Amino acid sequence: MDGSLQNYINYPSDDCLLSIFNKLENESDRNAFGLTCKNWFKVRNIGRKSLTFHCSFNPTVDKEHAKCIPKILACSPHLNRISLAGLTELPDSALYTLGMSGSSLQSLSLYCCSGITDDGLAQVAIGCPNLVIVELQSCFNITDHGLESLSKGCHALKSLNLGSCMAISDRGISAVFSNCSNICTLIISGCRRLSGVGFRGCPSTLCYLEAESCMISPDGLLDVVSGGGLEYLNLHKLGSSAGLDGLGRLAFAKRLCFLNLRMCRYLTDDSVAAIASGCPLIEEWNLAVCHGVRLPGWSAIGLYCNKMRVLHVNRCRNICDQGLLALRNGCVHLEVLHVNGCVKITNTGLALFNIARPNVNLRADEVMSIGPSIENLFRLQ
Repeated sequence: MDGSLQNYINYPSDDCLLSIFNKLENESDRNAFGLTCKNWFKVRNIGRKSLTFHCSFNPTVDKEHAKCIPKILACSPHLNRISLAGLTELPDSALYTLGMSGSSLQSLSLYCCSGITDDGLAQVAIGCPNLVIVELQSCFNITDHGLESLSKGCHALKSLNLGSCMAISDRGISAVFSNCSNICTLIISGCRRLSGVGFRGCPSTLCYLEAESCMISPDGLLDVVSGGGLEYLNLHKLGSSAGLDGLGRLAFAKRLCFLNLRMCRYLTDDSVAAIASGCPLIEEWNLAVCHGVRLPGWSAIGLYCNKMRVLHVNRCRNICDQGLLALRNGCVHLEVLHVNGCVKITNTGLALFNIARPNVNLRADEVMSIGPSIENLFRLQ
């Protein structure tokens, strides 16, 4: 009986088994399929499209995972997504077998894989020419040389996360734009060696840029918007080595819809007025903790930002009842105003705003991120 059952299990062809496997939507069912017998396990590996290792926060366990990765990759030739996020003990050698899935692989996450160097990234570039999504956040050993290798081998890149890669400079960013003409999403938050000059001549496809806690120079800001395609820009906590406000240069970003300038302490009324008049499509603007914005700035927003739906003014020391009045009389499409901790705004000012604009939701909460979800931009469609 056991022999007959074994023959029955082995009877379907691999193509038939693969067809069955591809119809299984539940991950637990897919795992159970692979545990049936050796042949079904082989078919499961062939049909696998996605591979995710979960960080254990245990260096010993992560080292064991890293040892298994080459073998698993060699048995899974049709992967289109691989996430090795959090494997801090992952060595460059674990990436040498990525070429087994090279032609099909489109998404690779090495988030917090701090053991990966330029050598490992060069192997990725050689073996995976069709990558469109790469996450390298907190890969501290990646330099401009690694970015040059990646961009020369992966021309199809669209989304690239370089957050906290503190060894990269404008040279590496320039290489990305020179070799990847379809790049649309870039994260450089925490990359404090970047002045912005690497963006000079960036493609018009670049529409989403996260540059939180960077030190982009005033001239570099002009390079950042030189492509003309930016729709989302996050400059939260932008530093200034010279202590100068160059943010007025953002007025050249004519397609800008979402702008996060939270905690940009050097921001002045002149720059606010330039942005408000030069960027007519802004829908959401975060100006929380921007103490340099005074009545002329709020008046410019009220006058020019006719498409504004959401505005954040939390903890701005220099918005008063008159500034609130300017927003009340303008911003005709305003739906939400985040306002709390503004010491110069009185309860009477808030009440008058609420009476005149009852459809505007006055909210006391303070949010850090605005606009489209970053997760969606790093997910295969």
